[in-house]
Amino acid sequence: MTLDVYTPLALSLLLAAVSPAVGRRTAPALAARALTAAAAVTAAATVWSLVLLAVTLLDDAPPVVAEARESGRRLAEPVPGAIGFLAALALAAVAHRLWRAVRAEVTTRRALRRLCEGHPGDTELIVADSPVPRAFAVPGSPGRILVTAAMLGVLGPVERRVLLAHERAHLTGRHALWVSAATLAAAANPLLAPVRATVAFLVERWADERAAAAVGDRTATARALARAALAAGRTEPSCALGFTDRAVTRRVAALRCAPPPRLWSVAAAVLALGALPVLGAADATDDLLRLLAGVLP
Repeated sequence: MTLDVYTPLALSLLLAAVSPAVGRRTAPALAARALTAAAAVTAAATVWSLVLLAVTLLDDAPPVVAEARESGRRLAEPVPGAIGFLAALALAAVAHRLWRAVRAEVTTRRALRRLCEGHPGDTELIVADSPVPRAFAVPGSPGRILVTAAMLGVLGPVERRVLLAHERAHLTGRHALWVSAATLAAAANPLLAPVRATVAFLVERWADERAAAAVGDRTATARALARAALAAGRTEPSCALGFTDRAVTRRVAALRCAPPPRLWSVAAAVLALGALPVLGAADATDDLLRLLAGVLP
């Protein structure tokens, strides 16, 4: 087995390194889609490479290997045994991380859906009587927008339009699916955690741009985001408009400028980067199959 089996791991580092720059220079919707797709494919290729490495530990499987050794034929060792053992441990860790990520996603979705219980199915906007300023886009069928009275109270009429347009953009753009896919990719391959963070930020920027287009005023959109952050206070991150203290400056600054361009060449380069790990894993698979073919009588 050649170095190709390690290609997905190396390219994961490269994808994580370039993802912030891609997010800054490309339209949020395009960048989020390209990075999520590349991360998902890279994570799958990484897991398959770990499977190939772990399989080398199975001295008695497949049967042709055992038969060859019993007949006295010498077989080439694909990788050192220590690497195969580490790969098996990594696969166990990946399974655990994926289980925790899926459980967290399901728990969060159920909690949000429970908050919407008791309302007619055709009701999109639900206002909760709470003194804590919050706003959520609750995915599902149908999707809901959950806003607290405290959040509506600190926003003016135009800013409320921004709020609703932002949360509605999350629903129509199925942003929860993109973030979930990036989250599962990072769970399968922790090296992709920076990509997941970039995608989570980009879907908020994506919704910001959709809200600004719906309202027709980028300055008012920036003002609404800033006011929502101030209302949440500095003691606890706010879910309103997806704001956290660290994201405030970057998102407001982006709205003060012209919308970023759709750089299709950058998106294509990101997708190509995501395809390379698949080629490496496929070549490593071919190497292992050739090795097994060499022991056949």
